[in-house]
Amino acid sequence: MQKYRHGNESVGESSSSASWSSEQNTEDDRMIALVLSEELAKQDGAVARRLSNLAPVPHVPKINSYIPNISDASMDHQRLIQRLNVYGLCEVKVSGDGNCQFRALSDQMYKSPEYHKHIRKDIVKQLKDNRSFYESYVPMKYKRYYKKMSKSGEWGDHVTLQAAADKFAAKICLLTSFRDTCFIEIMPLYQTPKCELWLSFWSEVHYNSLYEIRDAPLLPKPRKKHWLF
Repeated sequence: MQKYRHGNESVGESSSSASWSSEQNTEDDRMIALVLSEELAKQDGAVARRLSNLAPVPHVPKINSYIPNISDASMDHQRLIQRLNVYGLCEVKVSGDGNCQFRALSDQMYKSPEYHKHIRKDIVKQLKDNRSFYESYVPMKYKRYYKKMSKSGEWGDHVTLQAAADKFAAKICLLTSFRDTCFIEIMPLYQTPKCELWLSFWSEVHYNSLYEIRDAPLLPKPRKKHWLF
């Protein structure tokens, strides 16, 4: 790596080296994630067996429009905890930093929430490349919507969940805190699902990754708390 001298030498070689190193690290991360996802596939179906007696509610893609107050959200949280206990399930909690949907999907796919940026990028590409699939669910300029959704910290919604199901050929199952809707199932639009991803969904504002208690990985608590606390 060359140093900058006399104020007139190019730093292009240094920048190129740094760029290559960053790309290599990203590729290494993807390879690690692939290995982890193959290990996780061995457990696929455990949660589904626990909830086999539940009838899923059809999914209707929609953007976020309602945020509950603290009192309502707290009641919903208690309801969700009770449901988890009934079915012998537990959550791997992810940070409530605006990326929780993507973190939870990352944890389900790669056994780590830290690949959420890759997940978001893939979902946004799905939205961008398949406008006709999703535009009718978005009550704003569609380009503005997917550009907004590309930003870190932007909350995922039910449209991004549908795009995730389509992109990853996954059946996405939500165990929710809603009083009248316990279980929501999101199917790929035009293909047979190749895997199942299980999330808990609390009060329209937070997602966690869902496991059977005996299969849950031991992870440190997220550094950032949810906005309600």
